[in-house]
Amino acid sequence: MGYWTRERKRKWIRGLVLLLLLYAMLRWFEHSQVYFPDKQVSVSGASLARPWEDVYFKASDGTRLNGWFFTANINSPRAHRVILLLHGNAGNLGHRLDHCAALLATGVNVFAIDYRGYGRSEGRPGEEGTYRDAQAGHQWLSQKGFAATNIIALGESLGGGVASELAMRETIGGLILQSSFTSLPDIGAEVFPWLPVRLIASIKYDTRAKLARIKVPVLVMHSRADTLIGFHHAEKNFASANEPKLLWELQGDHNSTFEAGRAEYIEGLEKFLKLIEAIKF
Repeated sequence: MGYWTRERKRKWIRGLVLLLLLYAMLRWFEHSQVYFPDKQVSVSGASLARPWEDVYFKASDGTRLNGWFFTANINSPRAHRVILLLHGNAGNLGHRLDHCAALLATGVNVFAIDYRGYGRSEGRPGEEGTYRDAQAGHQWLSQKGFAATNIIALGESLGGGVASELAMRETIGGLILQSSFTSLPDIGAEVFPWLPVRLIASIKYDTRAKLARIKVPVLVMHSRADTLIGFHHAEKNFASANEPKLLWELQGDHNSTFEAGRAEYIEGLEKFLKLIEAIKF
């Protein structure tokens, strides 16, 4: 009888170990599908040939982060405004110079940051970590003298999930969701329809659920030709957002916005900035 008891215990232990291994593999697979950081920064902000700062700052948990701050054009009427650029899930700051240049064309300042684990930022990326990183970027801008209502959070792709959470945690003057999704489980369910993604996902970035509670102007920018994140995500996010809001169609595929329609992109930003400027906070 004792033998069978010991054998049964061994089976339970083996089963538990197997379950733990499967869980660890599942979490590893999920993380590897969400974050694609590149540690090698091959260019610098100097490539834009304009005043800039290579900034190091810390998140609330002590993680050291890197960002590039670009000053607005001299005598720009929007020199008091700044766009906090929260990029997508791949690469690093060095891959966003075209994006920064397009934003700067509107006359605002731009602060682009690398999440933990990306570029020269320390640490390992994760959902809560990226939220802390965005808050740290917001705090750095506040310390630099920008009023919270003059900080506009722009989330590109995965960054939309980060930016929407920032709008929940900190005061901002506007939220831009560029080529972003409703939630990560929604995307996962589309990419892996044979998996119960919504049941097992631990990384959420649930923008759509937060939009009803966000009370700042919202710009949703998306291309109907986006083959990575379908246009229906933009439509659902837009429907969930509060007024004032603007839906603006981009050109090109997910990663070819500036090659396919830079002028249209800047036009959409201009309309949104004028919408914000018409509001008295």
